[in-house]
Amino acid sequence: QVQLVESGGGLVQAGGSLRLSCTASGRTYAMGWFRQAPGKEREFVAGINWLSSRTYYIDSVNGRFTISRDNAKNTLYLQMASLKPEDTAVYYCAADAAFSMGIPQTGPAYEYWGQGTQVTVSS
Repeated sequence: QVQLVESGGGLVQAGGSLRLSCTASGRTYAMGWFRQAPGKEREFVAGINWLSSRTYYIDSVNGRFTISRDNAKNTLYLQMASLKPEDTAVYYCAADAAFSMGIPQTGPAYEYWGQGTQVTVSS
């Protein structure tokens, strides 16, 4: 069983930056960030594979968000810059503890989920 603890959300003006953190209590292979805005479905935002160091971003955040990890701290980060009001959502980290070299982009592929952290971008 892996527990994920998130932190770092908040309120920021458009154009600003925030960094989200997610600390895992056990070993994982792929981790990702998802978000869900009010009235919308949850969507994959970015992912990283611990083994391959590969990363993947959806088009709408590519170039603005950076996903990274600190192996020593077993912590995943999402650095968000040039934030837009449409980035407003609850952000969730997710982890896949099954051996993999890939980066799943769908929710059911991830076994473990964080509690979510609110990101609000004002215009």
